[in-house]
Amino acid sequence: MKMKIFSRPTFLITLHLIYLITIPRVYSSLPLPLYAPELFLECLDTQPADPGSRNSRAAVIPTDSSFSTNLMRAVRNLRFASASTRKPEAIVAAVTETHIRATISCCKHLNLELKVRSGGHDYEGFSYTSPVPFVILDMYNFDKVDINLKDETAWIQSGASLGELYYNIAKTSKVHAFPAGVCPKVGAGGHFSGGGFGNLLRKYGLSIDHIIDAQIMDADGKVYRDRRSMGEDVFWAIRGGGGGSYGVILAWKLKLVRVPENVTVFKLERTVEEGVIDLVHKWQQVAPVIDKDLFIRLEIKPVYRRTTSKCKTKTINVSFIGMFLGSPERLLNIMNKRFPELYLREPDCMVKKWIDSVVFWAEYPENAPLEILLERISVNESYWKRTSDFVQTPISKRGIAKIFQTMIYHSPLPRRVWMQWNPWGGRMAEIASDETPFRA
Repeated sequence: MKMKIFSRPTFLITLHLIYLITIPRVYSSLPLPLYAPELFLECLDTQPADPGSRNSRAAVIPTDSSFSTNLMRAVRNLRFASASTRKPEAIVAAVTETHIRATISCCKHLNLELKVRSGGHDYEGFSYTSPVPFVILDMYNFDKVDINLKDETAWIQSGASLGELYYNIAKTSKVHAFPAGVCPKVGAGGHFSGGGFGNLLRKYGLSIDHIIDAQIMDADGKVYRDRRSMGEDVFWAIRGGGGGSYGVILAWKLKLVRVPENVTVFKLERTVEEGVIDLVHKWQQVAPVIDKDLFIRLEIKPVYRRTTSKCKTKTINVSFIGMFLGSPERLLNIMNKRFPELYLREPDCMVKKWIDSVVFWAEYPENAPLEILLERISVNESYWKRTSDFVQTPISKRGIAKIFQTMIYHSPLPRRVWMQWNPWGGRMAEIASDETPFRA
């Protein structure tokens, strides 16, 4: 394949604005046509159904007592939990493909927008909000994960979480993994549809670079069981072209990747007073071009620093969080040559099984059982605004200082602005820009 020539991003910045304010969750809906939810239920039961079961049994509408629970189960951003946010006409928690087909048909018949939700981890609420009347097709019951070590593949249904995927891989093998996000509660359907990046991307690229087949239902309810039947154009489009655009993804077939039985992780914190502006500037030069086995994320947050026993002032704290596919000895050799200013030392290095590194990156308690990766419901959600952008040329020290000053100014703690910087390079710089729609 001929590679298109574009200026490749050096790293990805994600900006997080957290509003820690006291606003109660409100579950009431805006006034809606009273007949729409009931008509939708009636329509479901006119569609072909599974033997002995009505399609409407998989659905709830606003007058049902369980409606709010079903809606809020996967709302990750409380900005969309207010009374002013339009609520769906119905939520269909599909158990079978028949339920999905009936939902698609009735949305078309009643002119309702269809929103497909696998994990609800989109912070702008794309899978559970709309300015027009809509229905949520909730895929969380489609959560089966099948691992086949003989050919090093896995089939995962779109409603399964990344945590469920990682857990099932680890239960089967100590030397296999899959390159995807670090938050276990993210749903596979939306994550893979959007590209899927995590701490293995410099070694292996994105999730979509390791998706080798899929199953999808189109707008007419027809199911395509493999890439050959759906066509290569559709298969190309669903790998990074955005969720809910080309049909309902039922399942993905993944090619697993190899990892060492033991990996090394670390987390170092530095403040402005400790010279972190120079370190961040150097990180830009090093992180995207260093050994591809190493991924170093930056988390940049305003914090309070005590200056005297009675006084404290705000400063910036930067966490350097590392994932290395190898031993501490090899990691230290690389860092001492390429990034000695960070002053990484052997006591900072933690040797873990790959699955334990997943727990570390998810910021779960160190001794938490692996079953914590199977949890789907989030608690203590906040009011967020997030945005991401790509940086293609290094930011100057003066520019970094200005960013830090702006973050402090707009962070009257406990409300705060914080950032993540993720280095690319490595495998990400080797894949053709038109290989997947994420890059095109």
